Amino acid sequence: MIKVVGGVQVRIRHRASCHCGAVQLELHLPSGIENPRRCDCSICRRRGAIVGSVKLDGIKILKGEESLRLYQFNTHTAKHYFCSQCGIYTHHQRRSNPTEYGYNIGCLEGINPYELGEVVVNDGVNHPADREPRV
Repeated sequence: MIKVVGGVQVRIRHRASCHCGAVQLELHLPSGIENPRRCDCSICRRRGAIVGSVKLDGIKILKGEESLRLYQFNTHTAKHYFCSQCGIYTHHQRRSNPTEYGYNIGCLEGINPYELGEVVVNDGVNHPADREPRV
């Protein structure tokens, strides 16, 4: 689906998949890729993905839900999903905003994350939730 914004065509629905194709997603991105970023927390630093965000209802699993595996650590707030066949991280329910998924921009069909230009790095090592008292 494509819409015109300011005279420019913008694709609203994007397909995404893991490397082997076992997991296929559809993302609703009415404004395109917004706020691409990296994070330096322990898991993001290791996986190296550039991520974008989408509301929870903005991702639809088209294929391979049974192939997705969940990984959680520390506060168990974030839910990280990856393909059990090829190991590629596809998306995660965000710790800093649990009403959104972060998604791996490298999984989007037709998008090369290295062409995004300068990408901001968020400070995930000093996450605000780690400074809040736990009950």
